Amino acid sequence: MTARAAVLAGIGSAVPPRVVTNHDLAGRMDTSDEWIRTRTGIAERRVVDPGTATSDLAIAAGRRALDSAGDPGVGAVVIGTATPDHPCPATGPIVAAGLDLGTVPAFDVGAVCSGFLYALVTGAGLIAAEAADSVLVIGADAFTTIVDPHDRTTAPIFADGAGAVVLRAGSPDEPGALREMLLASDGLQADLIRVAAGGSRQRSHHTEALREDLYLTMRGGEVFKNAVLRMTESSRTVLARTGWSTADVDLLVGHQANVRILHAVAEQLGVGLERAYVNIGHTGNTAAASIPLALDDAVGEGRLHAGDKVLLTAFGAGTTWGAVTLTWPDRLSRAGAPATSAA
Repeated sequence: MTARAAVLAGIGSAVPPRVVTNHDLAGRMDTSDEWIRTRTGIAERRVVDPGTATSDLAIAAGRRALDSAGDPGVGAVVIGTATPDHPCPATGPIVAAGLDLGTVPAFDVGAVCSGFLYALVTGAGLIAAEAADSVLVIGADAFTTIVDPHDRTTAPIFADGAGAVVLRAGSPDEPGALREMLLASDGLQADLIRVAAGGSRQRSHHTEALREDLYLTMRGGEVFKNAVLRMTESSRTVLARTGWSTADVDLLVGHQANVRILHAVAEQLGVGLERAYVNIGHTGNTAAASIPLALDDAVGEGRLHAGDKVLLTAFGAGTTWGAVTLTWPDRLSRAGAPATSAA
């Protein structure tokens, strides 16, 4: 009996309409365009307007992905997000209802900036287990809602957006098939990136949360070192399992956290910088949305072709990380430029 594989069949993305430039940030905090660009590679980012939630972005991106795939019908929805619309319920069912998908199973995966890879592997598992013949996988975050807008260490970095892919059941040797997948975590480093308040740990004390505890904090230097280490290690592992050398990789698409991290990973792997895709300059760090947004942008720029060998890798809070290899499908139509989504 031939094993079932998850095959990429559609792609789409969405970003909020509001653009915030580095000059805009410099007008309200002690920073500058040069300071932000040299440290992060970011020139501008998209930010949600009041009333726009993660589900709004996810629905817009999901609709684009379904259109790209020819609206094949979906057996499940998996959303990677760290910014659900509400602590309860999950955002997945809200998105499924917004896309008129009926009563399909829909749920969230929480792995922060690794969220899309975790959701992608989960979707592939549903297909391999014959629990679904097609899965809509979305990475979506309104991440600026958990960032202090006056914090010069985090506000210039993070942004909002969503990216989605449709997976269908197919064979392991066909173009578009996901090949090797690796996920990992280290909860001993949970304090590297976190929002201290809002969860059961804080709420169980039945006290009001301090303002600063409502926003994300990050130990930047340690995050940088761990991100480069874990993304490089996991990439090497999946490449070896796939039987690819770094020379075989046509495009490396890493989590768009910081251009210096992306370049460091590429250099340690021996992948030329011309093969390391970067779009963080105009997107910012969109957390779980960053990899599918980057893939959609790469398709729009003509950077991906049938049969290309693609390596995905990410690192996020938790800490979590992972990598996936896949070949690019023969036919994958893009449903236009990223949609702009507002509530």
